[in-house]
Amino acid sequence: MADEQTLDEQNLNAEAAGDELSTRVQVLEEQLAAAQDQSLRTAADLQNVRRRAEQDVEKAHKFALEKFAGDLLPVIDSLERGLELSSAEDESIRPMREGIELTLKMFHDTLKRYNLEAIDPHGEPFNAELHQAMAMQESADVEPNSVLKVFQKGYQLNGRLLRPAMVVVSKAPAPVSPSIDEKA
Repeated sequence: MADEQTLDEQNLNAEAAGDELSTRVQVLEEQLAAAQDQSLRTAADLQNVRRRAEQDVEKAHKFALEKFAGDLLPVIDSLERGLELSSAEDESIRPMREGIELTLKMFHDTLKRYNLEAIDPHGEPFNAELHQAMAMQESADVEPNSVLKVFQKGYQLNGRLLRPAMVVVSKAPAPVSPSIDEKA
């Protein structure tokens, strides 16, 4: 009987050890699943950080010239105004005009090389995203909300607006009201 009791005690001890081991295995499996989940999350976070960094570098390359280009625009405006205000027929300033025209052409070629594009919307429909209306003027000759005059060209750098074009926009003529003499 003592052997039988010892056998029962051994079986109970073995079952207890088995339960303890299965509980320990379950705890370890849960910890492993949590560690794997954490590892996947960390890898995803790292991938997102890399992607954002690549996008930031791409934007930095694409728009690094934004401030510099913006500072050059008044120089281009001044050269264009100089050409507008000088007479092409005046022989005494012809060499100066030619110099300004060549300088302006070099500026435009350089800007084009760096994806800086002028916005000259004369005659086009008004676009609030690219144009800034400085005034409205009645006109029967063109459609309402068309650009009649460009005070200052706008510019885009790689498709991003650097400066809006300053324009005068057309509006429909006001209806003519009958005068007092016509009513009588």
